[in-house]
Amino acid sequence: MEDKVQLIYGNKTHEFPLVKGTENEIAIDIKSLRAETGLITLDPGYKNSGSCKSEITFLDGEKGILRYRGYSIEDLANKSSFLEVVYLLIFGELPTPEQLSKIENEIS
Repeated sequence: MEDKVQLIYGNKTHEFPLVKGTENEIAIDIKSLRAETGLITLDPGYKNSGSCKSEITFLDGEKGILRYRGYSIEDLANKSSFLEVVYLLIFGELPTPEQLSKIENEIS
């Protein structure tokens, strides 16, 4: 994979780095676009724009996908308790029964 892309505007070439998302999707980091070129982007509905880097959330609205730490929101809503999801978001994995019991006691 290339690690940057080039934009030619006028008689200048500008390079922008590529970054990899939580599910290996590739994005162009254009945070310096305006400062370097005076240009901005137009993306109606923000369908092609990521708002942040996240190791927690993956969202693809066109496909109806929302995942937290790799787990679909549907599976979490149907199979996990609130505290299990809290633990997942904080520590990156679902808790073991022992870990869940500990956090339940600490929260109580």
